Amino acid sequence: MSSSFSSWSCSHCTFLNPPSQKLSCQMCLSASVTAGSGEASSLSVGVAASPGRWPCSACTYLNRHGSAFCEVCGTRAAPFSRLLADDLDPDELAATGSVFLPLQRCGSKRPIPVESSGNVGPVDKLSRSEKHEHMDLSSDSDQSSDLDILKILSYNVWFREDLEVHRRMEALGNLIQQHLPDFICFQEVTPNIYEIFERSKWWKAYRCSISQDLVGERPYFCMQMSKLPVETFNCKPFTNSIMGRELCSAEIKLTSGKRLVIATSHLESPCPAPPKWDQMYSAERVSQAKDSLNNIKSSRNVIFAGDMNWDDKYDGAFPLPDEEWVDAWTAQKNGENGWTYDTKSNKMLSGNRTLQKRLDRFVCKLKDFRIEGIEMIGTEAIPGLFYLKEKKARNQVVKMELPVCPSDHYGLLLAIRGL
Repeated sequence: MSSSFSSWSCSHCTFLNPPSQKLSCQMCLSASVTAGSGEASSLSVGVAASPGRWPCSACTYLNRHGSAFCEVCGTRAAPFSRLLADDLDPDELAATGSVFLPLQRCGSKRPIPVESSGNVGPVDKLSRSEKHEHMDLSSDSDQSSDLDILKILSYNVWFREDLEVHRRMEALGNLIQQHLPDFICFQEVTPNIYEIFERSKWWKAYRCSISQDLVGERPYFCMQMSKLPVETFNCKPFTNSIMGRELCSAEIKLTSGKRLVIATSHLESPCPAPPKWDQMYSAERVSQAKDSLNNIKSSRNVIFAGDMNWDDKYDGAFPLPDEEWVDAWTAQKNGENGWTYDTKSNKMLSGNRTLQKRLDRFVCKLKDFRIEGIEMIGTEAIPGLFYLKEKKARNQVVKMELPVCPSDHYGLLLAIRGL
């Protein structure tokens, strides 16, 4: 496919723009990187849509205007595909292709604060006008609650649905079946990825913090999965986020009587772009980290995990409230870099500007547990799977065949032991 039919990712907000949107980002209106800068890159989107239709991300069939699921394979339409059918004129729609909406406009509908308990399976849909009520979450299936060692996984699954999303999520599921975490913190889950997970073999072993009824309300979100007996799942949006970010947490009571709070978030992303390259959103990110820790620090045992987007150069040291808190990686792997986003080691990201950062972290305050270990997972490419990437450099388009990893981030797996 020629470069004129390739989408481009906004360097300011990461929105995947259609090829017809050449001069500025359709989402944040930032100017596009010029072709002559040598830094623009693009990825073939597969197939261009016909007026009034949207292409399925799984099988590429062009579906009718307004349909929420693919008429051939049943895959849910990506959120932006449905918006295209409603909001864009036919000329724009014809050139857009298979893209989706990763970020919301400033001032758009925000997620409501949620405090809910669950039962076996997903949490029931919550009323926006009624007070949330707690439901019993006890179950005979909580086999992990008496284990001496508990394992918690944090993974940014990457919302790129146009890059082998089914095979990537299958590989991520294989990692879950291999390591058998008791609790999972996901970031960047889209409605389509949620449905892929829901059909996976490992899904039924967990309770999910988000019900299927609530999934379609947002382009992407954080999500928690638990084998442990959760009393409540909670979600609190950040008041200063322009990217729809929030703090999700679960309150767990083990049969031993010990209590544990596990929280996750996807803090505000740095988005440097021309002309100043200074849109790092550091103040927002630091504020969100502090607010998150203030919300959960009163608990006796707390684990805060996720894609913190943290950069010690811009953000300073992570704002741990006091000496009782530790960064699990630095405590266990002192001297190892811990880069969970690494454009050199993750060959799927070859061709991007060099970026090696410890974006994903576990910070803990544990009085009834101790950290047993932490490891990085998902570092290997999926065997036999490749994709074509186009990179524009010096006014030439270079095509590269690159391997595919489960995500652009590596996952972190933490093990803790009861005292």
